[in-house]
Amino acid sequence: MTDSFANAAQFIPQARSLKAAGRLDEAIVVYERIVQLRPESHIAWHNYASLLGDLSRFAEGVQAAEQAIARGSRAPETWLVLARALQGSERFDEADKAFGEAIRLRPGYATAHHDLAQLRWMRTADPAVALDAMDTADDPSGDLTTIKATILLAADDADAAAALLSVALTHAPANPALHLRAAQVAAHRGDAAGQLDHATQALRLAPGAAQAAKAVAEALLHAGRPADAEALAERLRVAAPQDQGVLALLATAWRLRGDPRYRTLCEDPALVSTTRIATPAGWRDLDTFLADLAAALRERHPWRAHPLENSVRRGSQTQEDLSRAQSPVIRALFTALDAPIRAHIAALGVGRDPLRARIGHDYRIAGAWSVKLDPGGFHTDHVHPQGWLSSAFYVSLPDAVAQEPEGWLAFGRPGIPTSPPLAPFRHIQPVPGTLALFPSYLWHGTEPFSAGAPRLTVAFDILPA
Repeated sequence: MTDSFANAAQFIPQARSLKAAGRLDEAIVVYERIVQLRPESHIAWHNYASLLGDLSRFAEGVQAAEQAIARGSRAPETWLVLARALQGSERFDEADKAFGEAIRLRPGYATAHHDLAQLRWMRTADPAVALDAMDTADDPSGDLTTIKATILLAADDADAAAALLSVALTHAPANPALHLRAAQVAAHRGDAAGQLDHATQALRLAPGAAQAAKAVAEALLHAGRPADAEALAERLRVAAPQDQGVLALLATAWRLRGDPRYRTLCEDPALVSTTRIATPAGWRDLDTFLADLAAALRERHPWRAHPLENSVRRGSQTQEDLSRAQSPVIRALFTALDAPIRAHIAALGVGRDPLRARIGHDYRIAGAWSVKLDPGGFHTDHVHPQGWLSSAFYVSLPDAVAQEPEGWLAFGRPGIPTSPPLAPFRHIQPVPGTLALFPSYLWHGTEPFSAGAPRLTVAFDILPA
């Protein structure tokens, strides 16, 4: 073993540990050092390229992935990393081909199939184009069928998704992933009994799967059994106390049962704040800054449709982490957001509830993106399972938002069917230059708006640090 090989090997555990802890800026320094010590290692270049992609450093990620391939990597995972970096660089035709190469090397590679289908769906808004790459692929595992059903759901064709899954389950009745997707489709179709049946089957087949247990809890809420849903959510919360999706399910059960804990957890006015940011340095006024910001963001919206399994409808969402963007106007935005974020956290005060108990000495941004909604567009109600605080910053808005509730932010309406249905308990009118902050476990969505210019926002999640 050469000295450089041995020296590189000693850094690998540290790099993996930093990446697993979410300390990506520190991890990339270590991965870069490993590449310097082992420049002929395609594995080192692959790992480096993968993390560059996680950091939205897509152009560098393309170069590193190409180095891995040039040094002998034939792994489909490397072609996947390359394809994602090409997509992030808006080299879409090349990304399409690279995803295709990953699939050629491993025909049943579900992750590559998903990403290729998503790329084609976002470029065209045509489900047939998205489905095309999988039409001739063998699917013994059923993984590709779940992706096909996801595409059909994104295109609002739940009936076709149900028919597809019904056929697949006759051939693979013991596949928990198929049952989970079938439960989701049944929910979309308002079939509470079918949802509960498929979710229960998934949990029986995979008794340790948290997603299956969550699916059962959702189905119980749809079936009008909130007490059972509450009991299951309480058990899930013990296993995953920081999962905001579990907390949302528990809160929904409390609301359906009239439990006063719901009001404390969700309706405390201090949980939600709206603050107009100060004009960033370098701009004469906030309107000028917002106009420049809108121009920079529009360049990042080349898509015709939203990502798969996403809350956006009739609109698009950016793919890079905007908190890491090098654009001066976007960087100025996050500088300006710091003061209202700190003020919101300070105003929460101390407490033992799931939100306040996690307050630390600082905070960090855990992913940021922009959403552009066209007329008729909206966000389906959702939560952010891996977040702590979530946000909406309003950049550019249609005139329709002057009329309640068009384009307004809604809180409290579950993004899952319940019996009885639950309405929002609060709406917020969006105002350009205003930041809204709220707990990640709080159901939130936006109401459709009828006409006018696109509704352009930036959103991000916050974690304690």
